[in-house]
Amino acid sequence: MVAAIGVVLSLSMNTSTYSGFAEASEHKGREFHIMGTLSPGKPIVYDATVDANSFTFTMLDDKGDEMLVKYNDSKPQDFEKLEQVVVIGKMKEGYFEAHKMNLKCPSKYNSDQVPQEFKDVNYTDQQ
Repeated sequence: MVAAIGVVLSLSMNTSTYSGFAEASEHKGREFHIMGTLSPGKPIVYDATVDANSFTFTMLDDKGDEMLVKYNDSKPQDFEKLEQVVVIGKMKEGYFEAHKMNLKCPSKYNSDQVPQEFKDVNYTDQQ
């Protein structure tokens, strides 16, 4: 019984949660999901000739806190056009190290450009 409680507690301590850079800074060993946007006017540093599996950018979290993010993978195509990004990782000394990202890119189509016949289709009724 005691062992089971210990396992549950250790698992709950390591689960990642949505938060901001301020809270992640207070818990450097813990993994966080941080939602935000790219900081306007800040550079995205990527040089495939130096390291094709690493790039850095500056991000604003949903609370308005700004932080340098280092991502350990290749830079996604059209990264500069993102509407929103979720970085998953841990706070390091002076930056956030992300091992995964979820991206929300701008819609390819505006709703006024979608033909009416596609807007009227109810896909849940079809088998």
